[in-house]
Order: sequence, then C-alpha cells, then structure tokens
Amino acid sequence: MNRVFTRWVEGLTRACGVLSALLLVFAMLVVCQMIMMRYVFRAPTIWQTEAVVFGATAAIFLGAPYVLMTKGHVGVDFIQMLVGARTRRWLDRVGAWLGLAFCVLMTAATGVHLFEALDGGWTTSSVAAVPLWMPLAPVVFGFALLSLQYVVEIMKLSGEPS
Repeated sequence: MNRVFTRWVEGLTRACGVLSALLLVFAMLVVCQMIMMRYVFRAPTIWQTEAVVFGATAAIFLGAPYVLMTKGHVGVDFIQMLVGARTRRWLDRVGAWLGLAFCVLMTAATGVHLFEALDGGWTTSSVAAVPLWMPLAPVVFGFALLSLQYVVEIMKLSGEPS
C-alpha cells in the first residue's frame, strides 16, 4: 500500500512538474507577444499581464512538490554538516513534519479563500474581469499535492535505519 501511494503521489508530482515547466514557457511566450503588441504594433493589451502573472503563479505552486521530491530546493546545510548522521535524520524528520503542518494549514486557508471566490463570484478588477477561482485553484491544488509529497518524504525518512 505504501509503495502504491508513493508511486501515485510521485507520478502526480512529476506530471505537475511538467505542467509547471509548460506554464513558464507559456508565460514567457505571452510576455514576448505582449512586448511586440505594445511596442511594435502600438496595440493595447488586455489579457496578457494577468495571463503571465497567473501562469507564473500556478507554475510556482504546481512545481513546488516536484522541487521537494527531487530535493531541488535551496537549503543551508551548514548545521547538518556539523552534526552526525543520527541528528541529521532527526532534523530532516522535524523539518518534514513542520513542512507538512504548514502545507496542510495553507491548503485549508487557500481552500476557504477559493470557496469564497467561487461563492461570491469574485473577479479581478481589470477590464478582463477574470474569475478569481481560476488563479486560486492551482494554489490550493499545489499546497494539497505538496502536503501529500511531504507525507511521502516522511514515509521515506521513517524507512531509514535509525
């Protein structure tokens, strides 16, 4: 059961990592198009700024679980280099549990915010009036998947010899 859960979460994490990369490419292309429209054709832009901001934000939150899974985050390991293997594993476990607690709290908080946006029909204040559930949904999903990835990391850390 643990291996099935781990494979499922890590498969979803990899898929979101790919989606995150594609969202960044999309944002880059829209920025290029926006620059060309404004400065070459002197045409106004309406949807481009929000598309870039929302696309990049979604990429950050959907890509975070992949970064955790691949240990790609920036970390200061000065203290870990000073301590022994047993203390290092203990620090890793404490960090994973604190990360999980934070992500579960943020999943709940952003979930409430998403529900309020849906229920209230909230939109952006721009001319495009984008429904706010669209940029909020990837944030909630990203935190939920990051929580699941922390559970997988805790399971992996628990399997190590003490």
